[in-house]
Amino acid sequence: MNGIIIVNKSKGYTSHDIVAKVKKITGEKVGHTGTLDPSATGVLPLLIGKGTLCSKYLMNHDKTYVVVLKLGIKKSTGDEEGEILKEESVEKESLHEDRIKTVLKSFLGEQEQIPPIYSAIKVKGKKLYEYARKGQEIEITPRKITIYDIKLLKIDTDKCEIRFEVSCSKGTYIRSLCEDIAKKIGTVGYMKELQRTKVGEFTIEQSIIVEDLDKEMIEKHIITIEKLFKDSKDIALNEKKLQQFLNGVKLSLALKDGIYKIYSNQQFIGIGIVKDNCLKRDIVI
Repeated sequence: MNGIIIVNKSKGYTSHDIVAKVKKITGEKVGHTGTLDPSATGVLPLLIGKGTLCSKYLMNHDKTYVVVLKLGIKKSTGDEEGEILKEESVEKESLHEDRIKTVLKSFLGEQEQIPPIYSAIKVKGKKLYEYARKGQEIEITPRKITIYDIKLLKIDTDKCEIRFEVSCSKGTYIRSLCEDIAKKIGTVGYMKELQRTKVGEFTIEQSIIVEDLDKEMIEKHIITIEKLFKDSKDIALNEKKLQQFLNGVKLSLALKDGIYKIYSNQQFIGIGIVKDNCLKRDIVI
């Protein structure tokens, strides 16, 4: 079984929990393209078998989230799990729809973001959360991110909560974004809920809920390597060239640089890369 399945992660599960479950069901090597915190839900692409070799093509995907921002409370981790550090009153005027929309719109485009201290980014050989747990201070370097789209979905004035949808580049921390939005509104805040609805071309509509994961369901919904590269052009090889290809021999082909699907006798063989008029083996199923 080789390919990708899209899981709709439920709250309380770690990404490792889901990987272990699918590994047990399939008996194959399983990996993922980016973790979701236990408190987060939504799209978690899992790579199965030789699908794990596709990870390099999937790691830089843009993502879309639906977020609930709780205003008036600052937490140590920036999310529901942390301890309360500060509480502030929230002026009702600051929750006016036009004002919130203006604040959200101000985050569009490329910008620098400071990652949260409770994150797995390494600084001087240690993960940031290791410094945080020991109460040690460390300088955190801002990282470039891009917010492609951000829109208001709902304002709950009684609960002082804002629900919004954001599409962003890889490496964007929604916890930091929530704190920055709250600051612009004129208060503090934290990420109360997070649902990832899209990773690259993979959507929550394609996903399988954790409780439905079994061999039959996985076989039914698996995205094959051939289908994953559906937009790549085909190369048909005869028996002699196929053997050379499988042995790692570079084949001379006058084609544009890029990724190609390889076939022989109308059977899908795998993926090859053409560079400087040479075809090189990449993934063979």
